[in-house]
Amino acid sequence: MSLFSFIPREFDWPAQFCLLTTLVTWVASLVTSNVSQVDRLWTFLPTIYTAYYALLPLWPNTQPFLFFPYTPKALGWASVKDFSPRALLMFGLIFTWMCRLSYNTYRRGLFNLKDEDYRWAVLRTQVPPWLFQIINLTFISAIQNVILLLLGLPTYVAAALQPHTPLTASDYVLAACALTILGLEFTADNQQFAFHAYKHSVLAKDKNDTSVKAYNADEQWPGARLAWSPDDAHRGFITRGLWRYSRHPNFACEQSFWWVMTLLPLLSPSPPNLPLQSELPPLRTILIALTNRDLHKPLVDSLRTTLVPSLFYLTPAVVLSALFFSSTAYTEEITRGKYKDAYKAYQKRVAMFGPTTTLFKALKLRLLGGEKEEKRVERLVWGSPQLKIE
Repeated sequence: MSLFSFIPREFDWPAQFCLLTTLVTWVASLVTSNVSQVDRLWTFLPTIYTAYYALLPLWPNTQPFLFFPYTPKALGWASVKDFSPRALLMFGLIFTWMCRLSYNTYRRGLFNLKDEDYRWAVLRTQVPPWLFQIINLTFISAIQNVILLLLGLPTYVAAALQPHTPLTASDYVLAACALTILGLEFTADNQQFAFHAYKHSVLAKDKNDTSVKAYNADEQWPGARLAWSPDDAHRGFITRGLWRYSRHPNFACEQSFWWVMTLLPLLSPSPPNLPLQSELPPLRTILIALTNRDLHKPLVDSLRTTLVPSLFYLTPAVVLSALFFSSTAYTEEITRGKYKDAYKAYQKRVAMFGPTTTLFKALKLRLLGGEKEEKRVERLVWGSPQLKIE
């Protein structure tokens, strides 16, 4: 009952389900005039695709009706005779990821069908209505759903392409890394939530508005009970805690988690995996080939044979990172317009994602900006009243 004769059968059900969610979210966006329908499914869809591959032995071999999960014979007996320990581990980690994201989405009220990402409202004012609807169909509804499907492919590698051998040291190490990343992301989410609770409380108090609940640090999660100041509230955006080292620590952790998921099967001893150094041409050979035109084609052919399969398996993480870089750049353009000098100073002092870059930014500001500029930037970013500009 395949809808897609042009794609491999092992991707048939995920493609069916992706088409279904694309159509449902697109039609819902037209009916409700709210294009954030995919956002409400974002927390669940990668887990569903992951569960499909991790639980292959549970599905029937034939599809009883359209959109019902099944295990096509093309996957082979080795994939369905038992469960893959690595795929089950990945499913457990991604289920944990889903719980964290669902909790954060729920407490922020984003499951409310009337809630829409503020960025789409801004985009509506920047493009003609007909173009916005094209973006809605192609990017918001279709492309985002395809990206969510791609996030299930690392589990496909573990369940369908690799032997179902016991877990190895690399699995345990990467699983520990994934859980650590989720812990940091949870902390970043909590710090942001606590900041906004404090901010709204302070701003309401300034207006003598008693309808907003007073901020109580004891109600926040450990790690989020930071020493906020009125300067923080009046600045308007968070710069403390993990946000002191990254402008978007939650986004940095999100990308890191999916890179770990993508690499988890590829760094295992079982193929397919990333090429070993011994499988690549020696550096001396590459340098000689680069200087000899007759050897260019053999070098390219050799590198293509070795690297291209690996690049295909890295697609989920690469595509997600590309999405985060582009969407975060657009988000910051909006934020910079709202908070002006303060956010420009934050960008000058703190990296978008990586804390290592934040260190370089601090050194650059100190060495090239001068003491006066350094104090000005840090006063705007952290609201230090004791640092006065002379």
